[in-house]
Amino acid sequence: MSTHDDKGIPYTTPRQSATFTQDINSDIRRAAETGIYDIRGGGAKRKVPSFDDLLFMGASISRYPLEGYREKCETSVTIGGLNASNPIELDIPVTIAGMSFGALSAPAKEALGRGATMAGTSTTTGDGGMTPEERESSAKLVYQYLPSRYGMNPNDLRKADAIEIVVGQGAKPGGGGMLLGQKITDRVADMRNLPKGIDQRSACRHPDWTGPDDLEIKILELREITGWKVPIYVKVAGARPYYDTTLAVKAGADAIVLDGMQGGTAATQDVFIEHVGQPTLAIIRPAVQALQDLGMHRKVQLILSGGIRSGADVAKAMALGADAVAIGTAALIALGDNDPKWEAEYNKLGTTAGAYDDWHEGKDPAGITTQDPELMKRFDPVEGGRRLRNYLKVMTLEAQTIARACGKNHLHNLEPEDLVALTMEAAAMARVPLCGTDWYPGKSGTNF
Repeated sequence: MSTHDDKGIPYTTPRQSATFTQDINSDIRRAAETGIYDIRGGGAKRKVPSFDDLLFMGASISRYPLEGYREKCETSVTIGGLNASNPIELDIPVTIAGMSFGALSAPAKEALGRGATMAGTSTTTGDGGMTPEERESSAKLVYQYLPSRYGMNPNDLRKADAIEIVVGQGAKPGGGGMLLGQKITDRVADMRNLPKGIDQRSACRHPDWTGPDDLEIKILELREITGWKVPIYVKVAGARPYYDTTLAVKAGADAIVLDGMQGGTAATQDVFIEHVGQPTLAIIRPAVQALQDLGMHRKVQLILSGGIRSGADVAKAMALGADAVAIGTAALIALGDNDPKWEAEYNKLGTTAGAYDDWHEGKDPAGITTQDPELMKRFDPVEGGRRLRNYLKVMTLEAQTIARACGKNHLHNLEPEDLVALTMEAAAMARVPLCGTDWYPGKSGTNF
């Protein structure tokens, strides 16, 4: 490449626009070619303030750490003890989020149940109903009650260990889901009462209620169906967490599931995933504040989801006031989603391992987000369950290690005082001090 023009004047260095990046230009070209918006799965790919922007301070002289080899750090959590006669007792505060049969293969749903059961935690059905494989493999199964009502069966409601009313999802607050025709097989169509091979779009709101007063009636209806035995969760997206949490509690929810924008989806518009909702870090403190203002913190449980990846994330969520977390994308990766061993197969689909998000196409080489019988044969639910169990075990051990270092004998004893922030944005969102200070944006007074 020439460095000078024909007059001997040096060329300037080619410079990519920070506004019109290669990714943006690619999106524009795709839109110009097709005339339709991009649909994909997964969660937000843009960088947002996250738990990575927080640090634990640990203990030294002013705080006393616990010895890992002889001093216990408890991890158990009870969900739904306020109103349900049979609350859910979990050994660990990491649960499996709702992912539907249809979006996932039946063997993948079975593997999630197997792994959760071995780890002593719960899994969740998702849109489309309950499969026998999932119920049989899950010691504790939460049944999602969604706006679509796909696969909704009162008999299955009674088989569940808890019910989760889904009002919103972090990847798409205010929007419904999609399941494209190539994944509507005979079995999926039968469970959802849909025609085979036809694109399906889930509703964005429940058909039989429009506000918090109606939600209270719906919760009472579900309690009557289940004999007041099981907890009733309400899942909301990270939009207006203070008010949504307040209204859900007043409607009678036993637990709030709060989902940030890093949470995944089976399929929706890319513009929705990237530009609607708030980061998980930003939504937890307003929700905790709502519970505290109502005198219901730790009485109504708060389950945080949306991009939880490690024991450090779990511990930080606990320190900021959550009772438990839920994982979805991370669980799929533990099963084998986007595994580099299928790199050649991903390349044929025009992508690479770690970036594959066209789950709606039903061509997943790993056999997880597909209904193709040949691809599903590649996935072993027993091995997948073992891998998930191991991952959950490691997350729990990591969280315990951090809690002990902070001198805490239960994960729920972690508190905001144990944290500092690396950035002004994280300090403001988490309401913990900026490193080296006792101040965060919004707090009166400064002492550097």
